[in-house]
Amino acid sequence: MSAMTDTPAVFGGMTPLPEASGRAGFSGALRSEWTKIRSVKSTTWTLAAAIIIGVGISALGNWGQANHTTETAAQLAQKDLVQRTMFGIILGQLVMVVFGALAVTAEYSTGMIRTSLSAQPRRGNVFLAKLVVLTVVAFVVGEIISFASFFIGAHFWATKGVSLSLSTHGALQAVAGGGLYLVGAALLAFGIGAALRHTAGAITLGVALLFVINIITNFMPTSWQQDIDKWLPYNAGSQVWATQHTADVGTAFGAWAGFGVYIGYAVIALLAGLWVFQRRDA
Repeated sequence: MSAMTDTPAVFGGMTPLPEASGRAGFSGALRSEWTKIRSVKSTTWTLAAAIIIGVGISALGNWGQANHTTETAAQLAQKDLVQRTMFGIILGQLVMVVFGALAVTAEYSTGMIRTSLSAQPRRGNVFLAKLVVLTVVAFVVGEIISFASFFIGAHFWATKGVSLSLSTHGALQAVAGGGLYLVGAALLAFGIGAALRHTAGAITLGVALLFVINIITNFMPTSWQQDIDKWLPYNAGSQVWATQHTADVGTAFGAWAGFGVYIGYAVIALLAGLWVFQRRDA
């Protein structure tokens, strides 16, 4: 009889893999989420659509306005043309909502979330890894949209005698802020998606908060609008990509104060999403 050894048995000429050791950590979850987000076609197409729509609408809008304005260069210089160059962010934010929602709800719709949580049972790590990857990707895409829109729009206004550059008063902060605004839209939708775990519901609520609710408030009494408008996510957040701030309705906040209110909505959604993610079965 041959003596037993610690050498793994060989079956069919193949040596089995060694038993797994250690515990799944945050770095592993981070690599996993990065692989998911860059390998899913829907994510890639959504981000491409965000860039095309955001930059395309900005270019089209500024081309049309610059070529049909009757205002002089001096009159135009008094307007916030920096913010106007990034007009496409208004629609680009809606696509970023789709991206943020899909980043968490896609796994629920396919059932893959159960596999993810089996491989990484620490739900907090999974949620944080998703959040980090989403934030980085949204930031890169958001800044691409913002800076590309600005430079293209600046070209059209230059033909009207108005010179815009990043050295223009408040321009750098506004252009960088445009990208940050788009990050906020993705984070808001991500939190809502984690809480609802339903793609259509998350997108619908995200679009309602950022777009539809602004339309509804127009039907309210003026006195109500003065109290409510400045607190709406879009009105507050859009101040970070503006260079002019007044005390008009909906624009009572400065750039970073308004952005803080806007991000507050995202933080509330993220906390709600984390609570549901950790406590409800996949």
